[in-house]
Amino acid sequence: MSEKIQFMRPMGWLVALCLLAVAVIAAPARAEPDGRTEAIKPPSKDHPYPELWSGWHYAAPETQAMQDDDFENPAMVWYDMGEELWSKADGKAKKSCKDCHGDAAKSMKSVGATYPVYFEPEKKLINVENRINLCRTKFMEAKPWPYESQDMLAMTIYVKNQSRGLPVNVKIDGPAKEFFERGKAFYEQRRGQMGFGCANCHTKYWGQKIRMDTMSQGQSNGFPTYRSEWQKPGSLHRRFAACNIMVRAQPFPLGSDDYVNLELYLAWRGQGLQVETPSVRF
Repeated sequence: MSEKIQFMRPMGWLVALCLLAVAVIAAPARAEPDGRTEAIKPPSKDHPYPELWSGWHYAAPETQAMQDDDFENPAMVWYDMGEELWSKADGKAKKSCKDCHGDAAKSMKSVGATYPVYFEPEKKLINVENRINLCRTKFMEAKPWPYESQDMLAMTIYVKNQSRGLPVNVKIDGPAKEFFERGKAFYEQRRGQMGFGCANCHTKYWGQKIRMDTMSQGQSNGFPTYRSEWQKPGSLHRRFAACNIMVRAQPFPLGSDDYVNLELYLAWRGQGLQVETPSVRF
């Protein structure tokens, strides 16, 4: 009996080592940092942040779980609305988005990661919302959607969601450069009765406590986002306007050139973070 036990012990170790080797070989390659659980490097040495973090990183675990579960994420209701609108004919031309663009999963795959972009016909930047209304008025011969309307939010979420998981990768050179610089100037300018600019909070105090919350870097990779205080999704420009109001400054019109320029600069500050649309924040 003792001889049998002595024989089995080395055999047991051999089996364990074989199983470990199989596990190591079968294990997937380590994922690149995405700014959620691990910081990513900024796109350049002169970047204002030493490391980049998504707003998801600063959210409570319950909020993170809600965003990551499409059945629990309340903004996915608007995604479903957008999916229906994609195939719905509208306007005098009786066309739908699908008639021109086909399968959104293919045609819209990088849109959420690369907008705003320079639009040559108008000699300025346009964002996703602007592009949607351009298509509606020019090709569908339909009325433009109001910026914060249910239909606009739904279509924006649906389009940007096709890029979910892709890294933000906007162009800031060439004809986009001057608008990028305007967005940067807007970000750094103090305004309102409190004399605060975007940089005063999100560059200087990110990662520090503000009452019970942690100040994030103010990244834009998850917009439109569902906020509990809104009880619905809201656009990035709605967030800009809310920040202006908090420092007692006059907000700019949603969809204005000033906000689109700021949107490009903000996207560059988060270059490399994954698109998370629609995100959830409290």
